[in-house]
Amino acid sequence: MSELADLGVTGLAVMGANLARNAARKGLRVAVHNRSNEKTERLLAEFGHEGNFVGSSSMQEFVSSLSRPRVVIIMVKAGQPTDAVINELVPLLEKGDIIVDGGNALFSDTRRRERELAERGILFVGMGISGGEEGALEGPSMMPGGARSAWDRIAPMVTRMAVSVDGTPCCAYMGPDGAGHYVKMVHNGIEYADMQLIAEAYDLMRTVYGMSAAEIGEVFASWNTGDLDSYLIEITAIVLAKTDAATGKALVDLIRDEAEQKGTGRWTAQSALDLGVPITAITEAVYARALSGRPAQRAAAAKELGEIKPAGKKAGAAEIGMIRDALYASKIVAYAQGFEQLEVASRTYDWNLDLGTIATIWRGGCIIRAAFLDRIKEGYAQHASAPSLLLQPYFRDGVLKAEQAWRDVVVLAVQNGVAVPAFASSLAYYDGLRRSRGPANLLQGLRDYFGAHTYRRFDKDGSFHTRWSQNGSEVEV
Repeated sequence: MSELADLGVTGLAVMGANLARNAARKGLRVAVHNRSNEKTERLLAEFGHEGNFVGSSSMQEFVSSLSRPRVVIIMVKAGQPTDAVINELVPLLEKGDIIVDGGNALFSDTRRRERELAERGILFVGMGISGGEEGALEGPSMMPGGARSAWDRIAPMVTRMAVSVDGTPCCAYMGPDGAGHYVKMVHNGIEYADMQLIAEAYDLMRTVYGMSAAEIGEVFASWNTGDLDSYLIEITAIVLAKTDAATGKALVDLIRDEAEQKGTGRWTAQSALDLGVPITAITEAVYARALSGRPAQRAAAAKELGEIKPAGKKAGAAEIGMIRDALYASKIVAYAQGFEQLEVASRTYDWNLDLGTIATIWRGGCIIRAAFLDRIKEGYAQHASAPSLLLQPYFRDGVLKAEQAWRDVVVLAVQNGVAVPAFASSLAYYDGLRRSRGPANLLQGLRDYFGAHTYRRFDKDGSFHTRWSQNGSEVEV
């Protein structure tokens, strides 16, 4: 037999094919396989010159072409398709072999798979991969989780495949079992919030100030510096500037306003509810996509309730600057909430996540890469005891500086009937967080009234219940 491959990739849709090409370009010998052999043949025909590939027409041939302990990266749809590939692989593998799931798997599925495979002596890694098609090819951000021994085996390969920033690969060990896929899930949740905030800023400029897509694109291009410098701001400017060749109109104006979702944002919100973490910006972004997916309902409401008409106001530098500040402050909140969720999940599942390392590997390759991730990295190194990202000096000062503009923009939106759920919920979270005493004392009184759920007092230790509808006396429980 010819020389054995360093690793294998099964599942050669665009992401899988590009990841295999990435590995081959980086000098690794890569075995490739797909359920439908024509994709394997097409990859070898079109890109075989890029590196050292070993094509396989069957799973058995694919596994046989790998050096031991074998490393197999699965790049198929999450859920049942992943389980199906694992079930096909397992009888062909030996103890000590490693399966790496590079899809967007639900972290609880990853935990289950790792337990089941461990019983057979096979190591399992759940590895989040961010960067889309381009990142998979040129160098993504990679978030592997699983047994430390599996990481030690794959680290020399995956760190070579990942993009590097300032000489540091955007790939690091996250922790045991589902840690890697959980980190990727929250990454995607933050991505949902970031994109929704951008969309709300765009909507304000379009609806309140009547600006064209090209004009708004120029604003975003100017924002892609300093604190807002990021991949998403950069590509927003590009999308808004694109003209449709057939009509001469802005392409974005011809795209249906129905945003789809594949589940990771929803999973982030669901997990946060389970953990009791208030990720308002991310959750509102998920809800906004759900509402966008109801065009018939929205059309009926526009007819019956009246459609919002552009206000026709004139936007000057001050007005545009206000929206920019509101976007920046809300973005800080979204990241703060996401990192808090990671911290709580780390304690709950005993993962020992390193938040500074996570910020480091998100600086390149991934969709939410942004200049201020360097500040987050520095913040966790210098102010690790701060109970929230919002309370680290750099971000604290940023939101305080932007606060008035943030409030003015939310008022502007409300007055003109423009929905800004992510802006508004981020501001509400900020206001709720900064209150040393809120209204939840009344909630506890109400809960105790109808359900005898008890309450605690400022002036006494212990838990108490009041016989509200009886004699009104208080008893210690």
